Amino acid sequence: MNPAPGLDRFSVNQMTVRGLSLPELTDACARLGVPGVGLWREPVREYGVEAAAKLVRDAGLTVTTLCRGGFLTATGPAERAGALADNHAAIDEAAALGTDTLVLVSGGLPTGDRDLHGARERVADALAVLGPYAAERGVRLAVEPLHPMFAADRCVVSTLAQALDLAERFPAGQVGVAVDTYHIWWDDRAPEQIARAGAGGRIHTFQLADWTTPLPAGVLNGRGQLGDGSVDLRAWKRRVEAAGYTGFVEVELFNEELWARDGHEVLAETAGRFVEHVVE
Repeated sequence: MNPAPGLDRFSVNQMTVRGLSLPELTDACARLGVPGVGLWREPVREYGVEAAAKLVRDAGLTVTTLCRGGFLTATGPAERAGALADNHAAIDEAAALGTDTLVLVSGGLPTGDRDLHGARERVADALAVLGPYAAERGVRLAVEPLHPMFAADRCVVSTLAQALDLAERFPAGQVGVAVDTYHIWWDDRAPEQIARAGAGGRIHTFQLADWTTPLPAGVLNGRGQLGDGSVDLRAWKRRVEAAGYTGFVEVELFNEELWARDGHEVLAETAGRFVEHVVE
């Protein structure tokens, strides 16, 4: 594929245009000159992993990430075994799709549990099992810190420092981090942690979303369109590039208002915003 001007490193995450089927998404990317896509397991499984792999390959697209693995904080043996089995499957799916990066959301606190440190240690225990399995299949695990508002129910890893403290227990080829502006823009230690991640070769993916307020009920689907909020997107891109990152820049937006619109229109708008607010 020949990317459109300014879009040579642009990737659209599938959730940004959730209303488009996988064939519609690949066709739209080809027409707009969008070279990269980040895929999600549920729609890929519904379409068929091997069929999805052929579809994106035939369209000339690069699969930049697969979302998501993780949810590794359970305490019960059966639940932990189930989580590991699901993550082994996610790694296999990533390999089949031709992406080298599986994004992990660590999981929240189990019901009644208040031990954040213990929950993070259970994540580390799982990474010790999953990291070598992933590396054997050419896949890297990217631990994604989520904004602290998600610590209780979704992700006990809230900062890049915490994510790197986990990742650095393992070889960089096995475990690194996902740098997502939506989740880290508020953290005044994040720039130094990006440099730390870059020095260790652990920035496995870079994702963009803006921060807009007020947040919607439930807060999960409040990721703002590029340029609509408070995040200096271009400055964050400079930071990850200064740390040595040269890969795709993936735009991942969970946003009910965007999802209610035509996906083709949203994709074109997002590509335009990327050129306007990110490209230099």
